[in-house]
Amino acid sequence: MVAVLQVEGLQTWFGTKDAPVRAVDGVSFSVARGEILGLVGESGSGKSITGFSILGLVDPPGRVVGGRVLFQGQELVGAPPETLRRIRGKKIAMIFQDPMMTLNPVLSIETQMVEAVLAHDDTPRAEARARARDALGLVGIPSPEERLGAYPHQFSGGMRQRVAIAIALLHKPDLIIADEPTTALDVTIQSQILFEVRRLADAFGMALVWISHDLGVVASLADRVAVMYAGRIVESGGVDDILDRPAHPYTRGLLDALPATARRGERLRPIPGMAPAPTARPSGCAFRTRCFAAGPDCAAAEPEPTRAGERQWRCFHPLAEAAA
Repeated sequence: MVAVLQVEGLQTWFGTKDAPVRAVDGVSFSVARGEILGLVGESGSGKSITGFSILGLVDPPGRVVGGRVLFQGQELVGAPPETLRRIRGKKIAMIFQDPMMTLNPVLSIETQMVEAVLAHDDTPRAEARARARDALGLVGIPSPEERLGAYPHQFSGGMRQRVAIAIALLHKPDLIIADEPTTALDVTIQSQILFEVRRLADAFGMALVWISHDLGVVASLADRVAVMYAGRIVESGGVDDILDRPAHPYTRGLLDALPATARRGERLRPIPGMAPAPTARPSGCAFRTRCFAAGPDCAAAEPEPTRAGERQWRCFHPLAEAAA
């Protein structure tokens, strides 16, 4: 399949007075049309910064210092601001974790959605309004004609997130980057939104990068998974392969910490310790100080990627279940 998005060796650093913080350090992945990629990992692993870097939304002192981001063959790293403005919102849309980062509390939903249409398309205002109404209907908001006149505070958290998704869909973009958009929602609303996202991705053939720390959400939504730790992708592959037969001990640890995977009465097995500070990473493999499979060689060098079919991992001691 032809990649809609291709990220190659992306590096995003934040300058400090002591040493640069390597928030994203050599990340590579691709997403094809109609495909959903789950980008998962603990808080601070670099997931969100990867999404912001793709769209050129990293503010100083952060900057992309290396790598390539190809969107439909067009290089986005270093592209002029005018080029990025034409692409953002129209061809690439982003859904943020907090819908109030997308919605202006003092403007009606109609005003915000219509302006989003007119920012990219020279179309009559009545037609822009009709597109906004239809987009609200697509994401399951009842009585969309009446709700256009409402304000963000008149919607529940789940409905506000649906509005944010509707805004992302206004131009039927080729790629959507969703930054943990269901984290703050209850399980029932989360399930409804995941169903709608999957349906819409299939209907419009959009590529989707779904950023999350919740492997349970990714399991029900994604086609492929990329697991991040300390600014790098440590394992990637098909969702069933990764979740059923993880190769990297970090992926195994994330799965063992899920309540859904434990038998009744069995204690969960959390990953010991904390992720290292970006300015104090251990030598060699960044995960070795928390890893049950670590050996002396893990401190000597950073493991290089190992590929087996569509699977890839960075580990000197991959788990036997993956090889089986």
